[in-house]
Amino acid sequence: MGKRSDTGMPLFDRLVEAEVDEERAERADASRPGDRDQPLTVSQALKAASTALERQVGVVWIEGEACELSRSSAGHVYFTLRDDRGQLNAILWRSDAQRVRFKLEEGLRLLCRGAFGIYETSGRMQFYVRAVQPAGVGEEALAFEQLRQTLAAEGLFDATRKRPLPRLPRRIGLVTSRTGAALRDIIRVVHRRFPVPMLLAPTQVQGPDAPRQIVFALQAIARQDVDLVIVGRGGGSAQDLSAFNDERVVRAVAACPIPTIAAVGHEVDVTLTGLAADRRAATPSQAGELAVPVLADLSESLRKAERRLAREVMLRLRHARQDLERLTGAAEQRLTAAIVGRRRALAELETRVEKRHPRAQLAVNRAQLTQLEARGTAAVRRRCERAQREMASLGGRLHAMSPLSTLDRGYAIARAGDAVITAAAQVSAGDELEVVLASGRLDCRVEQVRDEKEADPPSDD
Repeated sequence: MGKRSDTGMPLFDRLVEAEVDEERAERADASRPGDRDQPLTVSQALKAASTALERQVGVVWIEGEACELSRSSAGHVYFTLRDDRGQLNAILWRSDAQRVRFKLEEGLRLLCRGAFGIYETSGRMQFYVRAVQPAGVGEEALAFEQLRQTLAAEGLFDATRKRPLPRLPRRIGLVTSRTGAALRDIIRVVHRRFPVPMLLAPTQVQGPDAPRQIVFALQAIARQDVDLVIVGRGGGSAQDLSAFNDERVVRAVAACPIPTIAAVGHEVDVTLTGLAADRRAATPSQAGELAVPVLADLSESLRKAERRLAREVMLRLRHARQDLERLTGAAEQRLTAAIVGRRRALAELETRVEKRHPRAQLAVNRAQLTQLEARGTAAVRRRCERAQREMASLGGRLHAMSPLSTLDRGYAIARAGDAVITAAAQVSAGDELEVVLASGRLDCRVEQVRDEKEADPPSDD
């Protein structure tokens, strides 16, 4: 399939010729190994067939669709190449698989370079692939498309995650080559439009080590005091721009905590870094235009905004003055009504207060006190008269019961010291007694004591 012999004959013709030569040799030498008398072992036969395939067919290119693809833990890739009429087992050793730049997937149409061999354990013929590339499309293009689909499925290119660029950054970070034209173009445009400080994180922008350096520079610039990052380079071939399609660089741009502008190549150059950045600039010069506004345009916009603001302020002041006048009139009416109401309430309050004034209350209390005094005096007088009558009655009764009234009737009271003598047995002959009369006292001595039986009855006189 594509490879021909030195004579221009197809390979299968050479195989036929080899079979004819073997048949002739077998006829000439009946003792050759493999004949009936000297049969080969299975492993010898398989090894001979494998050697014949390797020598007769050699290294060839085969095109077919990949299917039944699997990877071993050691990193070897096993798959089947097929077309509409047949299929062929194929194997790609790990050392060769590591050189493939795109992802091997089922359904891909592949162009494989390798040699045939027979796997002795199973007795199957296999195609040992040494190199593989997409059929009909370049390896770089396929690798680009596969990575783009993978990152898009993760959402790295979604418009919803794009951040707005700062209107006027205080400082801009640059990730590009120190000597490239892209750096000069960005600086020139920024200084012409609106000069702001810029900080450069220099890096290689092409070559095998470029992706690692670009990632390192992005991480370093993100730790600085910058408001915007521009990453990119000038134009070049697809190979020159390949660093900006590297998965490491694309993920670093998407993960950058500062808004980013990707400016890689020219307008027709689409890179995965440009898809992952917050904004994609067609050129480094356009990146400078996206980064800062034109100072003159900004000044003119500020003047226009100032004029609009002045007109708006005047209009609002006029409306506010009208509103104030309207509110003032309404407030005056409400205030007048409130004052009248308050005055009326105050007059009523004054009347109530006057009634409750201490002078008025004192006059009322005086009148009440006078009435109370009059009633009290009459009551006291009545109580005094009643008390006098009661005292007179009690005095009469007391007088009737008093010893003095008894003395007035001719009786006397005999006392021995403080003791009143009521019986003869209380004294003895010779005791001195005091006899109290209605008028005056007598000091007497007892001459003789007689008991009650011997006593003379009292006379009525």
